[in-house]
Amino acid sequence: MPLNPVIPTDITVHLGTPSSNAENVTVSFTDYIKNVASSEIYPTWPENALRANIYAIITFALNRIYTEWYKSRGYNFDITNSTQFDQAFVKDRVIFENISTIVDEIFNDYVAENGSVQPFFTQFCNGTTSTCDGLSQWGTVSLAERGFTPYQILTNYYGNNINIIEDAQVSDVEDSYPGTPLKVGDSGNDVRIIQTQLNSISNNYPAIPKISNPNGIFDVATENAVKTFQQVFFLDETGIVDKSTWYKIKRIFVGVRRLSELNSIGITKEEASLPYSSELSVGSSGDEVRVIQYYLNVIAYFNQSLNNFAIDGIYGEDTANAVSVFQDFYSIAPTGTVDKTTWEKIREIYDDIRNNLPEGYSGNKAKLYPGYVLSEGMRGENVRDLQTYLARISTFITEIPTIAVDGIYGPATSNAVRIFQRLYKIPVSGSVGPVTWFNIAREYDLSYE
Repeated sequence: MPLNPVIPTDITVHLGTPSSNAENVTVSFTDYIKNVASSEIYPTWPENALRANIYAIITFALNRIYTEWYKSRGYNFDITNSTQFDQAFVKDRVIFENISTIVDEIFNDYVAENGSVQPFFTQFCNGTTSTCDGLSQWGTVSLAERGFTPYQILTNYYGNNINIIEDAQVSDVEDSYPGTPLKVGDSGNDVRIIQTQLNSISNNYPAIPKISNPNGIFDVATENAVKTFQQVFFLDETGIVDKSTWYKIKRIFVGVRRLSELNSIGITKEEASLPYSSELSVGSSGDEVRVIQYYLNVIAYFNQSLNNFAIDGIYGEDTANAVSVFQDFYSIAPTGTVDKTTWEKIREIYDDIRNNLPEGYSGNKAKLYPGYVLSEGMRGENVRDLQTYLARISTFITEIPTIAVDGIYGPATSNAVRIFQRLYKIPVSGSVGPVTWFNIAREYDLSYE
């Protein structure tokens, strides 16, 4: 689940208490809301009371999905039908027509605190046989009869610091775990999410070191934070974010931020911002496009069925055509857009080529990008190669300082990389991804011509 909420197309309901051996049913999100509303409230209530309650029902369900409340605890469902834990759902029940009409109108609206993005924990109870700190279902009736609007009814119970987010995106919602473990050298939005959550957790567990630059690059500082988290919460101290570590981080993050409580510490829009685009298509530009262009050009060198084209950071028709040809060749719908499926296939093919590279690739002296981001604190042969290239480049680009070729990515190497990036108008990070590697390797090769 991304940090920015979406409305799921479907929701899986466990027909019992969480640990019970009960049936799971998957229904559309709108059908679920209609069922709960028809089970929880009366269709004869004033319309404003109905709408206020339906907003609360929608938002409560979204909070459970957004926080992966049950999946982070090892369950294979999104919510239960037990009113002890969640809200009522009766399989195959009759739906009231006026409730159905309202749900169809507002199913993709939800309640959030001002300045926060996550669905608010809209706790509610009937207000007669049970009471709580949240909304009173029967109490909404008297408020509606007094002329309160749905929003005024909600603020009466949840305070004035809430807003109704309208027309949220509707999408299939996959489990948030990226599918493969995250480790040093990985980059992307999943890394950024983990870094953000670990930094937040460290406020409550100060033994976990802060990640000073949560930029989506899994560096040694991130690895150290992961290892300490694993130590604190009795997981294997690998420094790798596998599925169990991912969901433990998610569960602790939800807990320390109280995302499923009325007194939530919300997630700000800044925290929810992600550095990498989910899709690239005609009109996109920048280093993300250069990365795609670099990978595809390498692949095309070894596969004559694919197209070579300029690496210019502009996603024009040439790039779209090359993407379409790649997709068609590898049995992906040829849309010309790089989505998650296409990106993963590009990486897979690139890694296969790099791992089986024949001798004398294009006569180049510099190696291909190793397939992971190099950053300060790392060691090894690829760091040594990088230092070799930079050391030679420094002999004719005097702004770049001479560095030791020792295989240790220390501050001096980071500084040299930063200067190179500044000179070549690459975003200055001190880390070496595909774009920086490509430019360094190109300059190194040109020095031998």
